[in-house]
This record gives sequence, structure tokens and C-alpha cells, in this order.
Amino acid sequence: MYRNHNCGELNITNVGEVVTIAGWIQTIRNLGSMKFIDLRDQFGITQIVISDNEELMNLANDLVTECVISVKGKVVERSSKNTKIPTGEIEINAEEIKVLGKCKNVLPFEVNSEKTGEAREDLRLEYRFLDLRNDKLHKTILLRSNIMKTLRRKMDELGFTEIQTPILANSSPEGARDYLVPSRLHPGEFYALPQAPQQFKQLLMVAGFDKYYQIAPCFRDEDPRADRAPGEFYQLDFEMSFAEQEDVFKVLEDIFTTVFKEHTNWKVDEAPFRRIPYREAMEKYGIDKPDLRNPLIIQDATKLFVNTEFNAFKGKTIKMIIVPDGASQGRKFFDNMTDFAKEEAGANGLAWVKVEPEGYTGGISKFITDEAKEILAKEYGVKENCAIFFIADELKIAQKIAGQVRIELGKRLDLIEKNVYRFCFITDFPMYELSDEGTIDFNHNPFSMPQGGKEALENKDPLEILAYQYDVVCNGYEMASGAVRNHDPELMVKAFEIAGYSEKDVETRFGALYNAFQYGTPPHAGAAPGLDRMVMLIADSDNIREVIAFPKNKKARDVLMRAPSKVTDKQLKDVHIKVDVEDK
Repeated sequence: MYRNHNCGELNITNVGEVVTIAGWIQTIRNLGSMKFIDLRDQFGITQIVISDNEELMNLANDLVTECVISVKGKVVERSSKNTKIPTGEIEINAEEIKVLGKCKNVLPFEVNSEKTGEAREDLRLEYRFLDLRNDKLHKTILLRSNIMKTLRRKMDELGFTEIQTPILANSSPEGARDYLVPSRLHPGEFYALPQAPQQFKQLLMVAGFDKYYQIAPCFRDEDPRADRAPGEFYQLDFEMSFAEQEDVFKVLEDIFTTVFKEHTNWKVDEAPFRRIPYREAMEKYGIDKPDLRNPLIIQDATKLFVNTEFNAFKGKTIKMIIVPDGASQGRKFFDNMTDFAKEEAGANGLAWVKVEPEGYTGGISKFITDEAKEILAKEYGVKENCAIFFIADELKIAQKIAGQVRIELGKRLDLIEKNVYRFCFITDFPMYELSDEGTIDFNHNPFSMPQGGKEALENKDPLEILAYQYDVVCNGYEMASGAVRNHDPELMVKAFEIAGYSEKDVETRFGALYNAFQYGTPPHAGAAPGLDRMVMLIADSDNIREVIAFPKNKKARDVLMRAPSKVTDKQLKDVHIKVDVEDK
């Protein structure tokens, strides 16, 4: 009734056929005695020509871009061909046009145009149904669908079983705030939307399912970032019985190499991926998600300034970044980097020197002793034309600032390797960390197996205990997190006890896992690659909202559906809730 061909499939072999196609009007060109319409659907664009038909010419006068029409007519060869599109050798002589969906004359912004991206983001999100007609964005959502198909195919090939886990669950300490859902049937009690299907997937291992996966929605009440969607995100969640860390690594390497090679033309690292212990990552890159396309590394230079006369360095940890050929940069570059370190990275300052033919110049060159120069040349490979940047502070702060300076230097000096995906595993995360209050807290995932088992938990300094936890990192983004799970109830209680939880707390908060572990639990391990970030990297987008069909804005609002929103008093009464908020 509406179409027997789409707008992207007709070609020279269809000349002479009478066809019906339907879609959105992309452009209308009026040449007086003839009108040309570019008709668009998801599959492509076909040119429509109207001539020698007064009724259709009059109808076309009322048509506007983005309205939906159906066109019946004969396929003819174009005299002026367009080699840029598959349908560019033909056009359709319109014999009948039906308006299927009218469109307002004035659009909130230009649709399917390079200028679409110039529109205010909240306006684009408010009219997301129009924004999604943009060819680039539309193709990204289709890419997302195809990536999900590849993931499912790969997981099926690897022997995993797809199983869905509940959305209405219990509160769990996953490192972020929960979204709470009040219960109508149980006054004063709440469900929590799962931050991850962590407990459920472990219970599936206890239940005897050998390998589980799902493309799971996860909900965390976190502040948004360019690489993190507020509220909800999706991950490929999987778990394996009778598995150790190496087994999970093989699956992760297979997943990432398969998906990235199928959906991009960029170079993709081959397995095995490089493995970097957490502490090494912090020392060399100042961050636990290093971008390995950046050749710069951070080195410790504390020993060079033990007896320094430079007051800013006395008693501090000194981190150093050597930039080959960096001495060619002018003074303004060094001043701008110093401003960045202070204003963006939180540093007190950024020291630097140049190594020029006449020797060490500029910055703190007068504080670089002859002995230090000799060590820099022999041990650190400093040569003529190098620039050296120094960061002085307490160890962890110095590492963090140096990490940000390294990233910024890579960008400003255009050192980042192009058109390549560099993968690595970050391994051996600390089991615990100090909270802001000075108490022992879990560093990463509370359900992880400590390295050294019970002996480590009982005898080692908690801050020295490492866990079988790991991340996959690609081009500076955390792409997956996982762990070997703590499946022993005694170990579980002890691990949580160190973090301030009593056995009663464990029974209360994680009763299902704690109880299940009493009934025969296989060793198990797993991970969860992030779908949204995977699509973001493959689509070469720098904003995660551009790979989600209906994202929240920067303030975690859905401006299209107008959520969150107020509800009626009756709705609140049904779930036994009173709101204590003053009307603005």
C-alpha cells in the first residue's frame, strides 16, 4: 500500500518498472516547469521528478521538507547522474503522490544537515525524534544495533547462555548511589534498580549454569560526564564457572578484537593484550586507564633533587615527563602548560627546562646540577632538544597531576597515534583503600577474591592486599571491569569485616549470596564490557550521548519525556511516600 521498494535499492536495472516508494522529503528544488524531490528513508535517497502534471505540481507547492509522502511512478535513467549515491543513475517520474504525514513549516532546527550539530543540545534532545533523522546520528544507532548482534553471536559461539536478571532488586554497595523504588505492597520498604547484576550472576553460577551473559541495563545515580551517561547504561555482563583470571582474559580479548575488527577500519591490537599492574599504571601514566597511543611516560625524578636548593621541591615526590624535540616550543607553550597544570589539574605549579645546544635553559635550569644532568642523560635518555616537565607534591597527588599533564601534552603536541585502538589489561588492583574519613573501604568490587586468600586477609596490611580484579582499557577509556569472585563464605565475611561490615551486616545486605555459598559454590569469574563506550569508540564520537537513542541531558533530565517530574498526591499515597520539598 505504501511502498514496494525502499529509497536506497533502485538502480539502472529497474528502469521501466512502475514502483512505489515512501519516505521523508529531504529537499525540494523548483525549476519552474519541473520540480525535483529528494526522498529519504533509512536505506538511502531517491530522486523524484514532477513534470507535465498540473495536479501534482499544485500538490507539490504545499509540500515542505520533512513531511512524509508516498510516490508511485516509473523508474527512468537520469540524464545527470549522481555517482555519490547508489540510486544516482535513476529517478522516478511521479504519477501519484500521497501525503502520509504532514510537517510544520518551521522546524526547531535544521534536520539532517551539518548545521544540526550547531543547535543547542537541550533543543536537540527535546526534539530527539527529529535529531535522530540526522544521517550520522541515525547510522550510529544502527551501528549500535549491529554491535549488539555481533556481541550476541560471539557469546553464543563461546558457549554462553543468555539469561535475564531482575530490574527491581536490592540495594548493593557498587560504589554509587542507588535509584530507589518505593513498594506499594510493603509500606516503608524499597527496591533498588541494579547498579549491576552482580549478585544475580553469581547466584546463576551457584545454580549450575556454566556460562551466563546478558546485555544488561545498569542504574547508577552518578553525575554525568562526556564518557558516562547519567542514570542508566548498558553492559555486556558475563560470568563463567570453574574459571580463573586467564579464562576471562581470553574471552575479553576475543570479544573486543571481534567487535572492533568487524565494525571499524582502524587498526586493532591483536591478542594477547598488554598487561599493566595498577601500581605500574599509576607510576607511568598517572591514571588507571592509560591511553597507550600517547608515547609519553611519567618517570620518578625524586632522587635527582634530594639536596635541592629549590624550595618547591624540598621533601616532595618529583614526577617527570620527558618530551623529545619539545625544546622547539616557544615560551608561550610552556606558560600555557603551566596555566593548565594550575587551573585544570590542581597543581601548585609546573616546573620545566629545555635541553638546547648550549645546555639546560629556561624554567628551573639553574637548579639542575651537573650530577643530575649526567644521570638524566645516562639513566633517562635525555638528549639535546628535549623538554622536561616536573611535578612536585605528595605521591598520589603528584601522580594524578602528572597524568593530566601527560594527556594534555599528548594533545597539544599532536603525539596521539591516529586511527588505531590500543588495548591493555589493568591488573592487580588494591583490594582496599582509605576513605575520605580515613577508614578502610573496598577499592573496586567488594565481591572479588583477594590475592593470597585467607592468609592475606588475616596477616597483611589491608592496604597492601591485592585483588584478582582487572579492567580492559582502550585509548584512555575503561571498557570493561571484572574479577575473580570470592566464593568462600568465610573469606567473604572476613573481607567485609575488614571494610567495617559485621557478619550480621553481610547476612542482612547480601543474604542471598551468603546463604547460597553454603550449598556448594564453584569457583567463578567474569567481567562486564560497557556497550555505550564500545559504540562511542567505534563511532569515533567524543560524547556518549551521541550513541544513545534517548539520552538524558547534562543535568540527568529527559527533556523529551520531561522526566523526572512531579506525580499526583494519590500516586504518592499509594506507595506511602510524603514529599518534603518546598515548591520553587
